[in-house]
Amino acid sequence: MKIVTRRYAEADRSRLVESGVHPLLARLFAARHIGSKDQLEQDFSRLIPPADLTNADRAARLLADAIAQQKKLLIVADYDADGATACAVGVRALRGFGARVEYLVPNRMELGYGLTPELVDIAARLAPDLLITVDNGIASVEGVAHAKRLGIGTLVTDHHLPGDTLPEAECIVNPNQPGCRFPSKAIAGVGVMFYVMLSLRAELRQRGVFKDRQEPNLAALTDLVALGTVADVVPLDANNRILVAQGLKRLRAGTGKAGLTALARAGGREAARANCFDLGFILGPRLNAAGRLADMGLGIECLITDDEARAANCAQQLDRLNRERRKIEGEMLDEASAALEGLAEPPGATMTMFQPGWHQGVVGLIASRVRERIHRPVVCFARSNSSELRGSGRSIPGFHLRDALDLVSKRAPGLILRFGGHAQAAGLTIRESDLGLFQDLFETTAAELLPDAARLRVVETDGELESAYHSLEVAQMLEAQIWGQGFPPPLFCDTFTVQDQRVVGERHLKLRLLKDGQRLEAMWFNALEARTGPLHGRIRAAYRVSVNEFNGLRRPQLTLENVEPAAPR
Repeated sequence: MKIVTRRYAEADRSRLVESGVHPLLARLFAARHIGSKDQLEQDFSRLIPPADLTNADRAARLLADAIAQQKKLLIVADYDADGATACAVGVRALRGFGARVEYLVPNRMELGYGLTPELVDIAARLAPDLLITVDNGIASVEGVAHAKRLGIGTLVTDHHLPGDTLPEAECIVNPNQPGCRFPSKAIAGVGVMFYVMLSLRAELRQRGVFKDRQEPNLAALTDLVALGTVADVVPLDANNRILVAQGLKRLRAGTGKAGLTALARAGGREAARANCFDLGFILGPRLNAAGRLADMGLGIECLITDDEARAANCAQQLDRLNRERRKIEGEMLDEASAALEGLAEPPGATMTMFQPGWHQGVVGLIASRVRERIHRPVVCFARSNSSELRGSGRSIPGFHLRDALDLVSKRAPGLILRFGGHAQAAGLTIRESDLGLFQDLFETTAAELLPDAARLRVVETDGELESAYHSLEVAQMLEAQIWGQGFPPPLFCDTFTVQDQRVVGERHLKLRLLKDGQRLEAMWFNALEARTGPLHGRIRAAYRVSVNEFNGLRRPQLTLENVEPAAPR
């Protein structure tokens, strides 16, 4: 591991300070390639126009015609937070526009991912005229063809990377499809659906639909867009930051959806003080728990209801599922840790893991945790039926996981039955009998593609934090900003003296640190997974500054991310 300090242009920092940005934020933003205050503007007017998204206008005409003819629409959702929020955006907006619309979401354990022919058969029982995929569909060549044979049209809205063949749908809206020049390739599935609804509203305006009735306020859906965007860990480029900022603004103003407010309350948080951490680590996991362990229908119901009692009930059920998910994840992680014992470094370029009792809804989380520990691309598998394994992979910077799986599939046709995903996360299905072959070929492929420089874990920090900034006001200021993937939250690095420490919650360390005569409270979560024994003397730590609230008292707290012995004085 190597801890480095992010560089920034002093001219950018000075320009930001001169325009009124707080000096600390100016340094942080300059290190994230922000050179002017204009780049920090978060008004709706600065969103990329919907007209720039290829086929959004075609989708709008298709949907407007369907609404005018009172055709039956069926949204086919994905079973994660992005898919659930995209579905909720579609249901709420389309119903507001007067459409006849219902939704269907596959059970992860029974039907797997996307619009499969089996799911089309289930959908056909509901007699839809048009299927609308959200956060899936770009790889559903067979499913779309099957729907077409049954006389059902399909509108695909997705953001995943396409394969060599596109489905023959009536319309495809995906910024990553060939020929689409939409600048924000990082937009989440929920963002794509939101853009389609913006285009549909423009089309309905042009047709005069709102002359005699009130026009639905699509800005009211941005809290859903913010949740799905952050929970899906897509890069927060300028466009995504605007969407997230607008959604958080609604939550903080008390005008968020009943379900989001209830999910925050179930996690012990207040929607009025919601931030990106809450979306990614409080609301997102509770919503995802439904898709991992049960039926995401529960999560979608939580998002589309306006009844506060109903929302609270759904949120409580989701919270129980999340506690069950944490228990299962802990047991699986213990098994994964046992398999890793004795490995100072992974044996090669990758790690492939499988245990017969693993839960297929949780293997992605295990892959992520193992990836964090060994800094290698990781694929974890669980049984999906008597002969097949379903895997979830997580990658590291410098290694495009979906492209690597595509190369594996070309080198051994038929080895990977299905796959799809992004650069940093992907899913796949193989035969259990082919596990060894996949492991070998994935390792060989990665060894060719993974640069040596990428194999060294580099922790980028924002350098030291001045003692005057270790305050509640600064912690609150930092939490109020829009941080996430591609626009990382501040991570500082300093040398401390350890004054006191104790184990809490079996895996975590609570510490009292000393820096320049200033005493600071700190937490190191999952510390006992990373090392054994207490910390001694002086340490060098990469850490985040957060707000800790206990018994109504709020104070700043350091959250340690990486710790190493300090260099001798």
